[in-house]
Amino acid sequence: MDRMKTFLKFAICFILFFIFSNFLINVGLNSSYKDITRKDTTPQVEISQAQATLVNGRVKGIIKNSQEDYLTGKFVKVDFYSKRNNVIGTKYIPIETTQNNTIQEFSFYFELEDVKSYEVSIVNEKEGKEIKFIPEEWTKSEIIFATVVTLLIFW
Repeated sequence: MDRMKTFLKFAICFILFFIFSNFLINVGLNSSYKDITRKDTTPQVEISQAQATLVNGRVKGIIKNSQEDYLTGKFVKVDFYSKRNNVIGTKYIPIETTQNNTIQEFSFYFELEDVKSYEVSIVNEKEGKEIKFIPEEWTKSEIIFATVVTLLIFW
């Protein structure tokens, strides 16, 4: 019976440590993101979140495809600028909505250093190079699987 109590204590301590460390990791990562400023006034693109750290960032928003501005087949071009107004990267988002008066949600992550501002424009085709794509955040099942594999490797 004493072994079961000891095992239960260790299991509870492990679960509490797991929850506490996940909380601290999420708070730490989210606090390192700072808002970046927008330099344009393109009405068809609304950015709800544009944040960057020293080495990467994330952008989320929507594209409005209205009847006056038929945008299907075009691209949303997002230029990222440093504090000295140098273009340090560009990202193109294809507009895929085919109906009028619809919206298209988008979100992407980028890996650029020292981003302070961005500019959004709508272009007909891609011009030049595009920044490196970073996959979206992992799901909980992917994180648990990676944790189990890592524990098995080190065990």
